[in-house]
Amino acid sequence: MLVTDIEMPRLSGLDLAERVRQEAPRTRVVIVTTFARAGYLRRALDAGARGYLLKDAPSHELAGAIRRVHAGGRAIDAGLAEDVWDAENPLTEREIQVLRAAETGRSTAAIAAELGIGVGTVRNYTDSD
Repeated sequence: MLVTDIEMPRLSGLDLAERVRQEAPRTRVVIVTTFARAGYLRRALDAGARGYLLKDAPSHELAGAIRRVHAGGRAIDAGLAEDVWDAENPLTEREIQVLRAAETGRSTAAIAAELGIGVGTVRNYTDSD
């Protein structure tokens, strides 16, 4: 089990969670942070974190949540989970497709050809060459 923060000197807790997911997938990750933001929670869950807790929670709640994750469950700050559930994604489906394709590191020309759109459109979505 790994308990980490988001802000760290060399590697963010989100990047660390992703690395742990890839290199030690059985390790359960809990992020304890001050960032009560839906975007961070979404990224943490996508990176494989099993818990996302706020530092200002009472210590007995933090301890219980960490125990829950250790036992195989999940623990997410309830108020923040509600915010994420209700949040609307501002991106269009096409923007999401382009960004997912860009994650692979392919060129804008390759992405444009794959999706049947112009290279300029890919650049507009990704702000890359």
